[in-house]
Parts: sequence; structure tokens; C-alpha cells
Amino acid sequence: MNLVEKDLRYIWHPCSQMKDYEELKPIIIDHGQGVYLYDINGKAYIDIVSSWWCNLLGHCNPKINEYIKNQLDKLEHVIFSNFSHEPVITLCEQLMEIIPRGLAKFNFSDNGSSAVECALKMAFQYQYQTGHPEKTRFMCLTEGYHGETIGALSVGTLDLYAKIYKPMLMETFRIEAPDCYRCPYGQSRDNCDCACFEHAEQSFAEHAEETCAIIVEPMLQGSAGMRIYPAMYLKKLRSLCDRYNVLLIADEIATGFGRTGKMFACDHAGISPDIMCISKGLTGGYLPYSITITTDAIYDAFYADYSEGKAFMHSHTYSGNPLGSVAALAVQKILREEHILETAAVRAQYLHDRLNEALLDHPNVGEIRHIGLINAMELVTDKQSKTGFDANFRMGYQIYKKALEGGLILRPLGNVLYFNPPLIINEEEIDQAVDICAGAIETITRAY
Repeated sequence: MNLVEKDLRYIWHPCSQMKDYEELKPIIIDHGQGVYLYDINGKAYIDIVSSWWCNLLGHCNPKINEYIKNQLDKLEHVIFSNFSHEPVITLCEQLMEIIPRGLAKFNFSDNGSSAVECALKMAFQYQYQTGHPEKTRFMCLTEGYHGETIGALSVGTLDLYAKIYKPMLMETFRIEAPDCYRCPYGQSRDNCDCACFEHAEQSFAEHAEETCAIIVEPMLQGSAGMRIYPAMYLKKLRSLCDRYNVLLIADEIATGFGRTGKMFACDHAGISPDIMCISKGLTGGYLPYSITITTDAIYDAFYADYSEGKAFMHSHTYSGNPLGSVAALAVQKILREEHILETAAVRAQYLHDRLNEALLDHPNVGEIRHIGLINAMELVTDKQSKTGFDANFRMGYQIYKKALEGGLILRPLGNVLYFNPPLIINEEEIDQAVDICAGAIETITRAY
């Protein structure tokens, strides 16, 4: 058997209907460099989705490689209960310089879903141990996604991922999320006063007494189709949480480390959450690693004599892994010394302008929304009605297949195609990606 045949014999790929692989075989990647991935036949692909949004600074970044190689000969892993190591301590020191003010304590996991699970348990136990045992429920926004573990799925609301598991999930209070493209209030994302926030106000008035925390993806609901909402919404939510003693959990797993144009999406609103979850770009996409960051006030609620039973008895085998720690340290060094965010801001405007030139007037592109380097193209059958394509046709998937032929990796979210490239992408690579994408959209929509 060749590698493709062996893959299909043994591997169950994530988030896939494996029957699709009968037609579109798995692409075996041999190596990567910068924004490009190269298959075993030498064909190059632009990784415009950053390998599920985690590759921050390009594949095989020499500085991250160097940090990991040097650490590998010193210490690969150590139990993180009662033991520690210099890289993880240094990482916390450096993250303290960039995280929202008020966050101060770091709890380590090994993936984004686990960081969210940690945050939920932490919030629940905090309320219990500060005299609010009645606060046992969670709020979340519709169209939200926070991971694949049971707790994370419970506070996510996308049926594609969660519906079948509903009997297993916690009951949560769901608040209608902002939908700025199809705003029912007739307002614009750029100048509205968030009239849609009335849904949050109503939900808090009815349920805050039994709610321990609300979790949100700040500014950008990724899996919902890169839905972008105003910073004002976050500001109002922070005030509402303070008024009702509900903790605010910011899921910055996909939005952290410059993805939205600022270091963290919360920075757009100038607010600080009570708990923040980070992963993905934290290690540049190199190693599974995540952190749940919280305040001294929350930490203090767990600090007591052991006999009081207040400890946070939550752990993961690979918590604080040294290899992940040095990868994250390398990312911080590159972000600081190479002025990545400043350069990415210039490239972000260039990318959005190029996409607008190539696709904004296309009859089947309803909107090209953007924040930072992230751009999302909403595919519609009619611009006026904003009607999406029939899901059974899988328009996004058809365009994805066509783009692969040209050497571009698009990972569609239903009728939404998006660019979420490594922050180091340059103008020439942007031009190439836009041309391939525009050609694939034109070819497939013309045949529809």
C-alpha cells in the first residue's frame, strides 16, 4: 500500500465525513516552510487557514525550531505538581507584560478545549466558595464554539458539533448573539450602539442569580463563519457581569496573539475578563499547550488549609510542558523583536483591499468582513436578500476542492470562506492566494 492507502486504512480524520475521502483523498504533506506546505509529490499549498488557525509565524520557523531543539537535550517533561522549571516561569513573566490588566495567575493545560473546561470548573467552584452556591449555571452566545469536551460543547451552540450529544450536555442559558451581516435592527457593524445587547440584558435580569459565568469569543465568533461584532458589545457585557456578579470568561484561543490586529481581542474594547483561555498561536502552532489565566481574587478563593477542601483539584499530565513553554517563549521573542503585529497591520489592509478588488462585486459574495488579517467571504445566492446557498450543495466545500487544485488551502465554514493566514504572510503570497481563491469562486459559482 502507498501512504494514502495506509492513511485511509488506519486513520479516522477529525471533523470529517470519511466517505468524502473516497473522492478527495488525503493529501500527504512532506514539509512546510513559511506560509507554504509541500506534499510528497512536491506540490506547494498556501496554508491560508494557518492549519486550523494555530500557525502564527509560519511553518518551520527557525527561531522556534532552535528553542525547541535546545530544550530537548535538557528536559522534555516533568510532573507539574510540586515541580516547576525555568522556561514556564519565564513565560509567565513575559505574558504578564501583554495580557489584560488584572489577570495574574496561570493554570496550564494542553489544548484549547481543556483550557475552557478548566475555566468552567474554576468559575463554578469560585462562586461556591465565595458564598454563592446557587450560581451553578452558565450563559453563552448563540452560534458560539468553545471546543469539543463535554463542558465546552455545553457552552457552544452550533448544532453541527453539539446537537447529537445534547442528552449528555449541561443546560445553559443562551443569549442571541450579534449578527452584524444580517442585523435585525438595520444597523451597521461600524457605527451601531449594539441594540442587540437587549437580549443579554434580558437574560441577565432573568437568570443572573443562578449564573456563575458567561463565556464568549471576544469580537469574533470563529466557527460561526468568522462573525465579527463591535467592541461596544464587550464593554457593555463587562459592565453587566460586574453588576450581577457573573464572571466573564474570554475564550481567546483563536483570537489571541495578534489574530484580530491587537495582541488580544479584548484589547479592542479595553476590557479585562475574569478568566481568559489561550492556546493555538501561543506556541506558534508547534505543540499542544494552553493556559487558563485568572485574577488574584479568584485564586484567593481557593487558597486555604488543605483540610478545608478548597483546592482546585484539576490537572493534566502535560501541564506546563517544557517544550511547549520554550516554543511559547520563542513566539514572544519574535513578536517583540521583529515587530510582527505592526507589519501584519499593513499586510492586513493590503489583503482586505485585494479581496475587495477581486471579489466584492461578485454576484455571489455578499460581504467580505475583516478584523486583523482575518477576512471572511459570505457566499450568497442573492446580495439583496442575503440568502445563502442550499447547504446540500456544499458550495464552500466545492470551492475548497477547486482551490486545492490551484495550491490554496481554504477550510470552509458552510457558506463562508475565510483567510486566516500566518502573521508573516507577504504581499506576493497574498496576491497569489487571492488570485487562486477568486478563480475557484468564479469557476464553481458559474457552474452552479
